[in-house]
Amino acid sequence: MVDPTVSPMGSGDPDASADNITRSTNGSLEVGDASDERWNEMLVLVIRSFIMGFIIVSAVFGNLLVILSVIRHERLRVITNFFVVSLACADLLVALLAMSFNASYELLGEWIFGPIACDFWNTFDVFFSTASIMHLCCISVDRYYAIIKPLEYPLKMTGKRVFIMLVIVWVSAAIISFIPIFMGWYATEASMKRRLADPTICEFVVNRPYAVISSSISFWIPGVIMLFTYRRIYIEASRQEKFMYKTYGPGPVMLQNKNSIPSDPEDMDHDNDPSTPTKRNMSKMKRERKAAKTLGIIMGMFILCWLPFFLWYLIFFCVAKKTVTCLTLLCPCSFG
Repeated sequence: MVDPTVSPMGSGDPDASADNITRSTNGSLEVGDASDERWNEMLVLVIRSFIMGFIIVSAVFGNLLVILSVIRHERLRVITNFFVVSLACADLLVALLAMSFNASYELLGEWIFGPIACDFWNTFDVFFSTASIMHLCCISVDRYYAIIKPLEYPLKMTGKRVFIMLVIVWVSAAIISFIPIFMGWYATEASMKRRLADPTICEFVVNRPYAVISSSISFWIPGVIMLFTYRRIYIEASRQEKFMYKTYGPGPVMLQNKNSIPSDPEDMDHDNDPSTPTKRNMSKMKRERKAAKTLGIIMGMFILCWLPFFLWYLIFFCVAKKTVTCLTLLCPCSFG
């Protein structure tokens, strides 16, 4: 016989049934919340991966395009573009050997390549980023002589001198990166102990002497040189524009917008001849004005991208002494 006190569902206690239903509901909600959280984490990871991958691919193909353009077109093989090609090589290597490893570290949350690869990553990051900034400094010097002292330009910026400047750039960047990092001179004692204890950590925590010396060579000294040269270029371009305005009136000055920047500043030498036609003078003035604007944009982007990082670099390592990772993904590539 069936006991009338026993529920057909197998439970004679209504409260127990309610508790079971409540626990089941709560468990389902917890599983749902965990699933949503995992989905959100995965979505964020995919978005970050896409953004980082897009930046790296853009940097690689953009700089390859610059290099191939100069190689394929003979008219682009001028003195200034020697610096540009070398700069493109530095930025290309930043993307391949620094930004790619940084993206992996940021996305995975740990270093998976071992301690030796960590030293190489930190070295490449400092090496190519420093070389990139120093190339910009060399370009500013090249433009300074081309615009401020056009008659001296062919004598000052010879192929041999440009080669020497490029060698100095690459050697200087190598000296402040490879030697201190592989000799262990750059890091704090606490940072070295953490890395030895945990191979999944790859941090770039430098001591005060290295922070001051490396930032001076990598940014502050080149930055001061660039500020000086670009300021002189801007002043000269403004002076020339005012002179042309007073001499020929507003009409000829406005015609400048129809001309283009020369690829070879040696063409500017002929413009210093008093007998040169007005049209050529106007062309020269337009080129200088547009060059000044372009250089102003370059200088502004340079300061915008690098000044915050190097201020942070000095403050954190010389004052706050906080633990931070190596150069961020966006700083080297945003200007490169």
